[in-house]
Amino acid sequence: MRAPVSWIREYVDLPDDVTAADLAARLTALGLKLEALDRPGHDITGPLVIGRVLSREPEPQKNGKTINWCQVDVGVANGTGEPQGIVCGAHNFEVGDLVVVVLPGGVLPGSQGSGPVEISARKTYGHLSAGMICSAKELGLGDDHSGIIVLPADAGQPGDDVFELLQLRDEVIEFEINPDRAYALSLRGIAREAALAYDVPLRDPAERDTPAGNDQGQPVVVDDPGGCPVFVTRTVTGFDPAAPTPRWMARRVQLAGMRPISLAVDITNYVMLEIGQPIHGYDRDRLTGPIRVRRAGEGERLTTLDGVDRRLSVEDLLITDDTGPIGLAGVMGGRTTELSSTTTNIVIEAAHFEPVSIFRTQRRHKLPSEASKRFERGVDPTVPQAAADRVAELLVRYGGGTVDPGVTVVGAPPPARTVTATTDLPARVTGMPIDAATTVAHLEAVGCAVTVDGAVLTATVPPWRPDLSDPFDLVEEVARIVGYDQVPSVVPRPTAGKGLTREQRLRRRVGRFLAGAGAVEVLNFPFVGEAALDALGLPEGDPWRRTVRLANPISSEEPSYTSTLLPGVLRTAARNLGRGAAGVALFETGTVAVPVDRGPAPIYGVQIRPSYAEVGKLEEALPSQPLHLAVVLAGEHDRSGWWGAGRTAGWADAVGLVRDLATELGVSAATRTASRMPWHPGRCAALVLDGGAELGHAGELHPRVCAAFGLPRGTAALEIDLDLLMAAAVDIVPAPTFSTYPLAKEDVALVVADDVPAADVAATLRAGAGALCESVRLFDVFTGEQVGEGRKSLAFALRFRASDRTLTEAETAAARDAAVALAAERHAAVQRV
Repeated sequence: MRAPVSWIREYVDLPDDVTAADLAARLTALGLKLEALDRPGHDITGPLVIGRVLSREPEPQKNGKTINWCQVDVGVANGTGEPQGIVCGAHNFEVGDLVVVVLPGGVLPGSQGSGPVEISARKTYGHLSAGMICSAKELGLGDDHSGIIVLPADAGQPGDDVFELLQLRDEVIEFEINPDRAYALSLRGIAREAALAYDVPLRDPAERDTPAGNDQGQPVVVDDPGGCPVFVTRTVTGFDPAAPTPRWMARRVQLAGMRPISLAVDITNYVMLEIGQPIHGYDRDRLTGPIRVRRAGEGERLTTLDGVDRRLSVEDLLITDDTGPIGLAGVMGGRTTELSSTTTNIVIEAAHFEPVSIFRTQRRHKLPSEASKRFERGVDPTVPQAAADRVAELLVRYGGGTVDPGVTVVGAPPPARTVTATTDLPARVTGMPIDAATTVAHLEAVGCAVTVDGAVLTATVPPWRPDLSDPFDLVEEVARIVGYDQVPSVVPRPTAGKGLTREQRLRRRVGRFLAGAGAVEVLNFPFVGEAALDALGLPEGDPWRRTVRLANPISSEEPSYTSTLLPGVLRTAARNLGRGAAGVALFETGTVAVPVDRGPAPIYGVQIRPSYAEVGKLEEALPSQPLHLAVVLAGEHDRSGWWGAGRTAGWADAVGLVRDLATELGVSAATRTASRMPWHPGRCAALVLDGGAELGHAGELHPRVCAAFGLPRGTAALEIDLDLLMAAAVDIVPAPTFSTYPLAKEDVALVVADDVPAADVAATLRAGAGALCESVRLFDVFTGEQVGEGRKSLAFALRFRASDRTLTEAETAAARDAAVALAAERHAAVQRV
């Protein structure tokens, strides 16, 4: 909302020394958000004065153009008092007219992007033209460049300065109006805030004596009083459609951000800006029968003022006559009854419409307008009669004609709303020392009628403040007048004994471990579509294909909450590799959604907080959302260099990362061979806890999956249930104990069937070797003719140590033999010699 300061001063007696910046600062402190301070016309400098045309000599030119060689009286503004010779190309003036003249030395803003234009005496068309007679466009007063400005006969004397006359020194404050402050979309509302800021009276432009309805005006029928509680019409006849808009009015409308069009339209816009009530004018000669307010019928159409033929919805509120729709109520009028250059009889409409209906209509038709912007936020329902009377007054004053005595008023404003609160509530909420008297005084200052009964006050909300509906709305009103800068800064005292939860501590441990392992954390949108699940190669019926579909997804291509983190991390890895990264190690922790059939969630009202039982029912309808961890390893794992060849990441790195993470959390995680997309068959491991619960999978991705995501072959990935791992985690992992006695080494090679997992054999060796076994490590795998088809040789390094003595060779050999014997029993292993 743009508010010229001179217009604000018309309703409020501000101190003379108050500048636009001062006023903007005060209003910002009251809650109106400052958008900009504008000084239109301040780029015009130098002598800009009134001139009287003494003579005008038309001179045709060879190019077919006719110029006027004029002698213009500019008083003593030129320093001599002699007439000024000026060449002018316009023809819309006569000898004796008063015009606007910029003399040599003056500077005009110039056309857009061309920069300022300095005026000087120069020879043109055979004359020395000492200055310029100005058009509205050249002064930035509008787009009209067809003729020069002709001032009224009583504008002043030749040589008088015209800056104030043309409002070229006015300052404009532009505010960004929040949706709950609709009253500030008018000079009436902003002036009310200015009066509040400086504690001065307000001259309310909506306070005027208006004639009562007499049912003798334009007939109106309201079929939907819920959508239109108030409808007022006045009629002006004998209006002169050629009458010009007064320059002061056109300038104010322009400074407020709207384009002057014609006198009738400019007056309706001016009153809307002044009072905040949107106005619409109809050509009475084009109306047929009574005006009717109703909902649209199926299949009805309307051509609006912007020339668009619109198919109407049955939810649209319409203005109609006997011919059908003539306007979208509160949004835009229709073409059939619009005011034109031949309109002499005008029906003025000032109505109040229900905000939600107007909002839905303008959104449905993608037709925002100045009227709908106000109606959808809430307009004062008590001002339609005053606004219609003001429009009628201005139409007659500047366009002639007469106001018909008939006044149509249908409906009445809704009753005023009351809000009850305790007198000490502002003090308790803000922490400021606000007593009851201050609370009452400030509420009355914003327009509330307040009654006090003991410690309880009842505020009758003013009709222009539909946003005041709650006791805490009253607190905000009091607080903003006292001053938000007066709210004390109080550092909250933390409750003793509180800290991070167990889950928070474990998540941080997981993050630190993975970062220490060289992985970088990423964060992706948790949404997925069928295309991503297809790219993972998931078969029909796979659990990951069961997703929770969102009611209002951000993208129609990804309409579901994801059931796996892999699509996001794989796309991120591909993006980084595509931008030149030699290798990536990325991880993400986040929740996934597992659908559960618990029925629809109940819907409760918003007027009070749900009870704990109701919150429990809401939570029951939520899908299960376990916390997962996904890691992708692609490209170089160990860099190559002068020290030797590098190494690319592989399935073993992914499996090892999970096992090392489990060890970090004090958990033992075993592996077993698995087959599960999107991993490569035979290069996928299932990670299992001691109790048999499956954590997830790790391994090398299937080549088709790598191709679908643009990743190199051999890319490894893992995804595990982090909630499950953290539930089994040890809060404090005991420090390892060390023996000072020597280590005994034994190596064994066992031949087993090709499908026997090496991890199972290693676990058997550890179990068979007993308590003396410190570690078992696989260091070689061999296949070939020497071990037979379908078999493999696994070489393990066994390390033995006692905590209290040096082991003898016999003890070490006995432990080794026991381990080999158990492997032979469980896996039919044969020791190679």
